[in-house]
Amino acid sequence: MSSVQFLIDFVFNLYLMIVLLRLWLQFARADFYNPFSQFIVKATQPIVAPLRRVLPSIGRLDTATLVLALLVAGLKIFTLNTVLGGSDLSILSLVVVSLVIVIKEILTLVMYVLILRAIMSWISQGRSPMELVLGQLTEPMLAPIRKRLPDMGGLDLSVMVVIVLILFIQKLLGDLFGIF
Repeated sequence: MSSVQFLIDFVFNLYLMIVLLRLWLQFARADFYNPFSQFIVKATQPIVAPLRRVLPSIGRLDTATLVLALLVAGLKIFTLNTVLGGSDLSILSLVVVSLVIVIKEILTLVMYVLILRAIMSWISQGRSPMELVLGQLTEPMLAPIRKRLPDMGGLDLSVMVVIVLILFIQKLLGDLFGIF
């Protein structure tokens, strides 16, 4: 059964990260004509478009995409609960667990994007369209930290500082909720 659980968890987490990446791209006002951004939009548009007719955006927050993320997380919990034969979940507990899963995946996604950006900065030297989008997503987090860190002779430790902060927040949430 653990192989089925792994597969369900992987598929739902992958799509949840794509949905959250779309939300992050919209919030950061990243370049939507970039090929990477276009992939994210095309992968989520069939579900987000109908939700947008019902749920308008609130400022820069795309509520339709946020609701889709919560629905994907809830469907993941429901599917795992059904396949593994767990106990019945109340609607309130399903919503709370879905919210915690979305928060966990946001933190994981930010960490992956930061690591990917650091690796790409060593390899592509700024020539990749994906690196441009990753920079647009992560620079608002890294710039304030970069200003406060002492000059290390060209070595940028801001990514490491943010990753350590994310890991700390994940451990803290794990202590509070017990599912991280």
